[in-house]
Amino acid sequence: GLLETQSFHEADEDVVTDVDFTNMISEEEKEELKIELAKLEDEISTLRQVLAAKEKHLVEIKQKLGISLMNELKQNFSKSWHDMQTTSAYKKTHETLSHAGQKATAAISNVGTAISKKFGDMRYQHL
Repeated sequence: GLLETQSFHEADEDVVTDVDFTNMISEEEKEELKIELAKLEDEISTLRQVLAAKEKHLVEIKQKLGISLMNELKQNFSKSWHDMQTTSAYKKTHETLSHAGQKATAAISNVGTAISKKFGDMRYQHL
């Protein structure tokens, strides 16, 4: 990525080693490219420093607001859970399982009623 510690010059050296471009450009162009390279490396270094300062400031603000890593994880989990619950697949599955649960409850209730009735019938037969 752009923010890696290895400079672009170093990263590209491996790729360019097979081709020698030094004979294709003039000494003046080489000097211009070296100056441009130095400027780019300085800019990248400055951007890294600015990013580090902004990240530090971000952490300070979050601490002042009481936003901890755990709170952020909880918020992310809650949002993910909510997003998942709003998907049509989840809704269909939830409805199907809910309906199946209602049927199972009704069936168990019917079995319980039938058993109670059977015991009641058996009691009357013995009297």
